[in-house]
Amino acid sequence: MYKRVLLKLSGEALSGNNKNFDPEVLKALAAEIKEVQELGVEVAIVVGGGNFIRGKTLNEMGADRVTADSMGMLATVINALAIQTYLEGIGVQTRVMTAIEMPKVAEPFIQRRAVRHLEKGRVVIFGGGTGSPYFSTDTTAALRASEIRADVILMAKNGVDGVYSADPKKDPNAVRFDNLTYMDLLNKNLQVMDSTATSMCMDNKIEILVFNMNEPGNILKAVKGEVTGTVIK
Repeated sequence: MYKRVLLKLSGEALSGNNKNFDPEVLKALAAEIKEVQELGVEVAIVVGGGNFIRGKTLNEMGADRVTADSMGMLATVINALAIQTYLEGIGVQTRVMTAIEMPKVAEPFIQRRAVRHLEKGRVVIFGGGTGSPYFSTDTTAALRASEIRADVILMAKNGVDGVYSADPKKDPNAVRFDNLTYMDLLNKNLQVMDSTATSMCMDNKIEILVFNMNEPGNILKAVKGEVTGTVIK
């Protein structure tokens, strides 16, 4: 269904029952991404760092916002390298590109180079957020998807199969939406992504598919348009 996708993962999605990483989760994730790539789909990934540290949480605890966000951005690089390790362990060529330059660890993000890696069949993992404080990894996903001209952002949620009218874990009467517009997210204050990311997707006409990544095979189904979830466009 899609030629080029950007997969947005939370840091917590990698942790499973462990504090930071769950090897079984990373193995399963790598295997699914390999299946997607074998369909001829070009795959880019943006990953959060919440399994290590959240800049927003540190800031609320009294840390300087710029420093706290910088720590959070560095956590996303650790996660990007972990995903790279498991992908390359099963023969998938990857490149980690970071917004904060660290040449001994990864390539600096250059838009044309990222697109060329994708065209050559490499999975590109974007770490380091946007490289600037005050922006979430949701905004990073919207920005990178715009820069590489992705067809869709596959927003893989941890245990939630779409966008609901309320938190389905707390409200048994919550209703799942099949389709929404960008303005629905903003007007109804649905907590899918922050308003900056939503506005960027709206301006650049990037479709968003929200689905549950915890069910095996769902990433592949999402690429084929067969997954249960919420489409935002």
